[in-house]
Amino acid sequence: MLNRIPQALCALCLVAVATVTSAADWYRFRGPDLNGISTETGWQTQWPAEGPKRLWKTSVGTGFSSVSVSHGRVYTMGNDGVRTDTVFCFDAATGAVIWKHAYPCVLDPHFYEGGPSATPTVDDDRVYSLSRKGDLFCFDAAKGAILWSVNVNKDLGDEIPTWGFAGSPLVEGDLLILNVGSMGTGLDKKTGKVVWSSPKGPSGYASPVPFDSGGQHCVAIMAEHTLEAVKPATGKSLWRFPWKTQYDVNAADPIIFDDKVFISSGYGHGAALLDISHGKPSVIWENKEFRNHIATSVLWKGFLYGVDDVSNTKYQLKCLNWKTGAMKWGESSFGKGSLMMADGKIIGLSDKGVLMIIEPSPEGFRPIASAQVLGGKCWTAPVLSNGRIYCRNSRGDLVCVDGAGKP
Repeated sequence: MLNRIPQALCALCLVAVATVTSAADWYRFRGPDLNGISTETGWQTQWPAEGPKRLWKTSVGTGFSSVSVSHGRVYTMGNDGVRTDTVFCFDAATGAVIWKHAYPCVLDPHFYEGGPSATPTVDDDRVYSLSRKGDLFCFDAAKGAILWSVNVNKDLGDEIPTWGFAGSPLVEGDLLILNVGSMGTGLDKKTGKVVWSSPKGPSGYASPVPFDSGGQHCVAIMAEHTLEAVKPATGKSLWRFPWKTQYDVNAADPIIFDDKVFISSGYGHGAALLDISHGKPSVIWENKEFRNHIATSVLWKGFLYGVDDVSNTKYQLKCLNWKTGAMKWGESSFGKGSLMMADGKIIGLSDKGVLMIIEPSPEGFRPIASAQVLGGKCWTAPVLSNGRIYCRNSRGDLVCVDGAGKP
């Protein structure tokens, strides 16, 4: 009987863990569903006084690239501060370098630190990366061997926008779709050959987002002056909506839900919700009180949570009613940070490196836990994947903390 008790207790513990924990890879920018929301559950929202345990820390160089996590590996990018970019692949558990690839690319600071802005995209056994100057690589995800490469500026003639290419690659079936050119570009993901292209003018800075509407599969692209909807197979234009922003900075990804598209930009422009149920966009509401300059908001239970660039020096985390555009509250302590969600909680990183767990509520700002995990400027979205939370700053400090609360 005594021998059976430990076995029974072990079985009970395993069942309990299985019922509350669900880990998930985060293999592309804004996650598997491209909405900034993870399906992961069972991670810890309460921390000890000293904050979550740091598992590892490394340096990847200047930039704003976030991380992608797949099959126990972490991918990101950085610049050495002069003229060399590096794509890194780390062991997710230890931070050890599995492989890295360096190539010539200038830092190109232009009223900010510079460096790569796009995040690598993992697709099965391949990973794709895009530099600010147009260096597009397809790597073997496990070993780092270059399977193909092309420079979209030098080889394809696409104009580099003022702050460099910033949209992360999107895999759609056999295609790799980029926010390159005036309405995007589609490449064969296996060979890098161009399948379709658009006029060679400057692009926007957001990542392409797929969606379905009116029985059609589409891709939304925030272009230089417009929101474009195109057919992913051919690049054919389905519709466009004018969205001219000062300095041509359309950087936040569109959020698409229930035949509606939310778009937002900084520099005093504001936000709008569009109805696309009839095949062409029409405005449901528009305001100038919610200006997503860089970081994309998250939609949760009828409310948007994101950072409003109130001015060049004032920023607020805000909550906005999806249907009406009405503001519910604003909180200044978050600064020009960024966020994601998992298991009904906001995981936010303030612009000064404070990692926060926040209860999403239209009733007000409700922080649950916070800890200083980084210094410097933090504009890059944090990532929770498989019980670990990854955060980086602009100078390239990358830290991994324990989000699972394991002893």
